[in-house]
Amino acid sequence: MASLQGPRAPLEFGGPLGAAGLLLLLPATMFHLLLVARSGPARLLGPPPYLPGLEVLWSPRALLLLLTWLGLQAALYLLPARKVAEGQELKDKSRLCYPINGFQALVLTALLVGLGMSIGLPLGALPEMLLPLAFAATITTFIFSFLLYMKAQVAPASALAPGGNSGNLIYDFFLGRELNPRICSFDFKYFCELRPGLIGWVFINLALLVQEAEQRGSPSLAMWLVNGFQLLYVGDALWHEEAILTTMDITHDGFGFMLAFGDLAWVPFTYSLQAQFLLYHPQPLGLPMAAVICLINAIGYYIFRGANSQKNTFRKNPSDPSVSGLETIPTATGRQLLVSGWWGMVRHPNYLGDLIMALAWSLPCGVSHLLPYFYVLYFTALLVHREARDERQCLQKYGRAWQEYCRRVPYRILPYIY
Repeated sequence: MASLQGPRAPLEFGGPLGAAGLLLLLPATMFHLLLVARSGPARLLGPPPYLPGLEVLWSPRALLLLLTWLGLQAALYLLPARKVAEGQELKDKSRLCYPINGFQALVLTALLVGLGMSIGLPLGALPEMLLPLAFAATITTFIFSFLLYMKAQVAPASALAPGGNSGNLIYDFFLGRELNPRICSFDFKYFCELRPGLIGWVFINLALLVQEAEQRGSPSLAMWLVNGFQLLYVGDALWHEEAILTTMDITHDGFGFMLAFGDLAWVPFTYSLQAQFLLYHPQPLGLPMAAVICLINAIGYYIFRGANSQKNTFRKNPSDPSVSGLETIPTATGRQLLVSGWWGMVRHPNYLGDLIMALAWSLPCGVSHLLPYFYVLYFTALLVHREARDERQCLQKYGRAWQEYCRRVPYRILPYIY
């Protein structure tokens, strides 16, 4: 098969040994965070208060709830979409079609949950199920990833991802062999990227807010801010769902354990860490500090949305009046590289906005604990690594034009620093 696929992509994430380590480290880190968030000391770097046994982790009820959630989101995915978009051109010159109805799924889910709460759905009980739900999600993603790996064995060479086809079972299982695994028109990777995990994150946050209200009479200002900021982020991602079709996850990475676990387990159970922390460790927050935090989040969102909108508008229509005056560098592929506007400030201004928002999400938790700032630390490492991967791909794709762009825009994420 290797001769049919052409030269293999260089191994990433430390190769097979690194992939094997991450298969263990990622779930272990997720469970560590879930355990320490509810402990008294809440130490990020300390040991968890206890190691739960299988009787704590395994719950048929949690598995049924998880599968029901996945089934609901799959049903909403299959509803008529407000728009159907074409993806990037594939190796065989074809383009796949994708339903753009993620925001619709968020709204319909909110209506269903609201209806359920009006007739007695105990949403506030959900936080007590986070450990067994996370365990069920982990088991599910391992099984799902194995099925994806087996499906890729019969996929044509043109359907395989640039990476994830090293011949090493562990590495390929982790990274994913097939680029766009589908059954009929149902695209597993595209579905998982923005639907169950992101929407699940929002409703885990809401459940934590509801339980805090039940325990203390009303939600704290800090909890309102965390819920509001993260709902804005998820709503924005789903409203601009089409933009994901040009990201590295969709165009380059195969769909294996890395993305499946990240989408279905890591995102909902670790991105809700600030709300989890606040439920068990309430923090006083005055209006002046809350206003400052809101301003920080607004600045981050302004940079993030402005940069992404400018890029997406330029990709769709370079003659659009909002981008037609921007300076560009021509490439041998026929595409133009933006070298002014947001993309003339740093090479990844959207990452800068992302990191500023990440800080704003943690500040309502105070500064007495490092734990709520895990997301900032993790996301910084993730974006620096992603930026390095993107740099290698752009250099390979655009050659001298990319070198010229890097000369003109020397800073990668943070102006004058990095």
